[in-house]
Amino acid sequence: MHQTIDIERKFRPEIEGLRIIAALLVAIYHIWLGRVSGGVDVFFVISGFLITTSIVSKYNKTGEFKFFPYIINLLKRLLPSVVTVVLTVIILSIFFLPRSIMDKTFQEVFASLFYYQNWQLALSNTDYLDREQMKTPLEHFWAMSIQGQFYIIWFILFTLVFFILKKNSRINGVKLINIFLTILFAASLIYSIYLTEVNQPWAYFDVTTRVWEFSLGGLLAINLSRINIPGVLADIIGWLGLVGLILTGIIFDVSTLFPGYIALWPMLCAVAILVSGNMDTKYGVKSFLGRSWMMKAGGLAFGLYLWHWVLLSFYQYHHEEIPTVWIGTGIILLSFILSWFVTRFIEKPIRSMSISIKPVIIIATGLLINAAVASSLYYYYETTIPSNDENFSFENYPGAYALKENRPVNTNPEEYIPSAAQAQENLADSYEDKVHQPKTKGELEIAEYGVTENYAHTIVLAGSSHSAHWLPALQQFAQEEKIRIINMTQLGSRFSTRHESGPQAEWNKNAINYLRENKDQIDLVVATADLGLADYPKPPEGMVKQLNKIGDDVGLPVLAIRDNQRFGFNIPEYLDQYGYEATKEKMLSVEPMDETMPWKRVEYKSPNVHPVDYTEYFKVDGVYEPIIGKVLIYYDGGHINETYATTMGPVIREDVMKIIES
Repeated sequence: MHQTIDIERKFRPEIEGLRIIAALLVAIYHIWLGRVSGGVDVFFVISGFLITTSIVSKYNKTGEFKFFPYIINLLKRLLPSVVTVVLTVIILSIFFLPRSIMDKTFQEVFASLFYYQNWQLALSNTDYLDREQMKTPLEHFWAMSIQGQFYIIWFILFTLVFFILKKNSRINGVKLINIFLTILFAASLIYSIYLTEVNQPWAYFDVTTRVWEFSLGGLLAINLSRINIPGVLADIIGWLGLVGLILTGIIFDVSTLFPGYIALWPMLCAVAILVSGNMDTKYGVKSFLGRSWMMKAGGLAFGLYLWHWVLLSFYQYHHEEIPTVWIGTGIILLSFILSWFVTRFIEKPIRSMSISIKPVIIIATGLLINAAVASSLYYYYETTIPSNDENFSFENYPGAYALKENRPVNTNPEEYIPSAAQAQENLADSYEDKVHQPKTKGELEIAEYGVTENYAHTIVLAGSSHSAHWLPALQQFAQEEKIRIINMTQLGSRFSTRHESGPQAEWNKNAINYLRENKDQIDLVVATADLGLADYPKPPEGMVKQLNKIGDDVGLPVLAIRDNQRFGFNIPEYLDQYGYEATKEKMLSVEPMDETMPWKRVEYKSPNVHPVDYTEYFKVDGVYEPIIGKVLIYYDGGHINETYATTMGPVIREDVMKIIES
């Protein structure tokens, strides 16, 4: 005989109603508010509650907890809808997906099918809450991946729990599970609060920052039936919980605070609803959430979550404005219809199959079909993208050189390089070589470009990404002028004295020390002079001081390049979605930088600092352009891509050689 664990297992109709409320919140906030609602977090609590109840009840009944039946049941419940939705996305992508997001989408096809989408998004620096980033139609699968990973964590956890109980029958099972879940809850919550402060975009996708939410559901599953409160108080708590949940995304700035301590709000709201459900009262929230039509809708909540984002994404690829009430409602209704269809004709037949190899074969076939179609389509798209290297020449694609030579500019939105799809990978060599990377300890990483032997001159390129994107311009003439280029840029570290501590301060100190120790071998330092924003009409004082330090204290000349305008939206993606004229119009809507070179108003600059302003090479007839001389200028909302930077080579060459030769 095995020890049974005292846990109540009864159908709780309010959970089904809570599921559909959570799914509707997610959909409504996504469609009309562009914010996070807390609905996904409630899903996690419910998942923790249901799977814990299921595992313990199964163990009480059979005394066993085996991997194969556990996984087969999960596959039957989770994968049929996932496979269907992903295949639909692949097919729709042929007709409606912008090319600029094709590569990311097909990476996420595999990440979604095999439940590592959350890590795929984290590693690709995706900010789920950044409305300026174009979203793939599968980005919402991060929550499904976390849920799948959680189920594996729960298998390991309860395998350990049941092993201990079988080894020592005197241990109280309820207390043991409570101890394990409480430790997981506390450790995960503390880590979630910490990581949200340090790196919120990563914390959003990290499964370890979400385990506490599932643990809370598990604790409720074990202890909920033991919580008794008076009926009137239960009614009040339940309705307050529902109202509080609905208002989560309005009350809090979820975009910068989740999944830290603020996530406790929707969690506690869900707890209040479930606790109130212990009492059967006439006017309680359970009487509303447990109605038959709410329970039926709750059965479609999973599908609503999966389908609404897909439909919304394909709509937004071609319509910038927020969906109207009618269109948004149509998206929700169509999501319900698709959810019902998949549930009725795909999910239920597979779920009803016995635990055997048959459902595994069916699901595996679906996965293989998805993978084969996605791979073939991705290969086709890759082979149809023209090569920048083969097409580029100053004669055919002059870029900035056309302005320098007063040649016809020909923005020609129908023919330009790199394509919008290529632009985001069209970066300076320092990115590909993994030199321009964030350094957690502020260490200085050096790389040499241009002529590395028998060189006549040495240039140091220093600063953050807005310095790094000038490397191709320097490389363009480095061979002819026999110039060695020392790249010591770091992602996210401006060349500034403003940083008082941390890796950015350490990197700045190391950079200055390097220049001082090697000054006899260096002819020129190239760096960004300011921020390229209308809000900063003068260069930040820290940047001024740092460049003056190089000029006065170190004694090296500095080419201080005025930063280019930053636009705050992804220009290649916008161009791909809405076309040239719409992109140009949106660029015009951004408040421009001051027309006057800010450094001309900085009277305290070192005579060794030589400010230059290349703003004219980003405009035609005084208006900012996304394309000049048949070359796309940017790879995002403000960084110059490699091809356009190369066409800036002849422009910057004159200033560089003038300083070096003088």
